[in-house]
Amino acid sequence: MTIKLYVGNLPFQMTEEDLHALFSEAGEVVSAKIITDRHTGQPRGFGFVEMSSKAEGQKAISLIDGRTVEGRTLKVNEAKPQVKTGFAPRGGGRGGRRG
Repeated sequence: MTIKLYVGNLPFQMTEEDLHALFSEAGEVVSAKIITDRHTGQPRGFGFVEMSSKAEGQKAISLIDGRTVEGRTLKVNEAKPQVKTGFAPRGGGRGGRRG
């Protein structure tokens, strides 16, 4: 069973290939994704790494959490499931009848 890790405080020049290589020190990396701004395409400074087992994920946390890379101290922990808030964007206008 795989485990998904949150990786925070990434250097902005880090690539997904760099992230994959860094976490491969701990075991088999299933995927590595750096989150980017949807408007500018620039990295947002965090990402997610999926490791092939919980044991490898725990090893990655112990090896990499707190490590300094390119002057930034990385924060690594198990990713929390995304929570849906139930709020949806509302359209403009006042609703109801006008008259």
